[in-house]
Formats: sequence, structure tokens, C-alpha cells
Amino acid sequence: MTVNILVPNLGNEVTEAEISEWMFDEGEQVTEGEVLVVISTTKTSLEIEAPSGGRLAKINSREGELVEIGAVLGIIE
Repeated sequence: MTVNILVPNLGNEVTEAEISEWMFDEGEQVTEGEVLVVISTTKTSLEIEAPSGGRLAKINSREGELVEIGAVLGIIE
């Protein structure tokens, strides 16, 4: 089963965020609830946790890239 890692809704005025740091590399095992990636906006930074355990199969956005709210950051298999 694949699970998407999504950029969460950060409020009505926020439309995008920047990838600050990935805590894991593609192919590494992750546990549900572990911090996978840190994103930031002009107002805050947010740690995004793994929605499930498994292997981080794909990273769609790299550090320094801007992503829209709702975008798929990566995939856990």
C-alpha cells in the first residue's frame, strides 16, 4: 500500500511553503509519527510526521523548493 505525504493546509492566507529539511533519504525505513520533513512559510516552520510506517519510496520535492498546499511531498510504501 502506498501513502502520500502531503503539505497540510496552513491557513487561508498561506498558499505555499518551502522545503527546509528532509530527515530521511529515499529508500530508508520510517516509523509512523517520526518527523520526515520540515517545511517553512514566512510565518512559521512545521514538522511533518510520517502518516504511516514503511519505506520512503520517493521524494517529490527537494530542500529549497517551494510547494503548494496539498502537494505530494513524497510516498511511503
